[in-house]
Amino acid sequence: MIETNLPIYLASKSPRRRKLLKQINLKFKSFSVDIAETIYPHETPVHCVKRLAEEKMQKARERINEGIIITADTIVVLKGKVIGKPKNKNEAKKYLKELSGNIHAVYTGFSVYNSKSNLLVTDYEKTLVEFRKLFDDEIEDYVSGGSPMDKAGAYGIQDDFGAVFIKKINGCYYNVVGLPLTRVYQVLRKVI
Repeated sequence: MIETNLPIYLASKSPRRRKLLKQINLKFKSFSVDIAETIYPHETPVHCVKRLAEEKMQKARERINEGIIITADTIVVLKGKVIGKPKNKNEAKKYLKELSGNIHAVYTGFSVYNSKSNLLVTDYEKTLVEFRKLFDDEIEDYVSGGSPMDKAGAYGIQDDFGAVFIKKINGCYYNVVGLPLTRVYQVLRKVI
């Protein structure tokens, strides 16, 4: 269990990340931070997600004077190409067609900061995900429901129809959801 006298904050608008932290009985408040989430050409996936998590942390620290802050960012990488959140339904369909029948990697970078000790730890997790071959009508139905629009790679492994697209995973399931719980928990213990 994580015990601290400091308030804990999750700086994320992701309902999935909030749900995951509640799953380990963490008492926290959440708020969202907005950054450009720019992905630079020739930037490695690891550098990208760690940089984005740290940029979110900089924004979060402008709002919170005292406490433990957690930020995170998730991307999907297919054949060396970064696939973020789709900008529209056509892009979501395109992403899902590209993922169909292929193996991709999900990277989540996260930062944990303790204002009292001024300690900041940034880390990441990588999980490999294999999609089965998807039918066009499945992609159409899934996208028309709106679920892919706020998710890296245009799918969710949890709570919706996107779960049946996945043949198998190699690595942390929770990372694919959006927050590698074990690694975040271990870092929280270190920071507190």
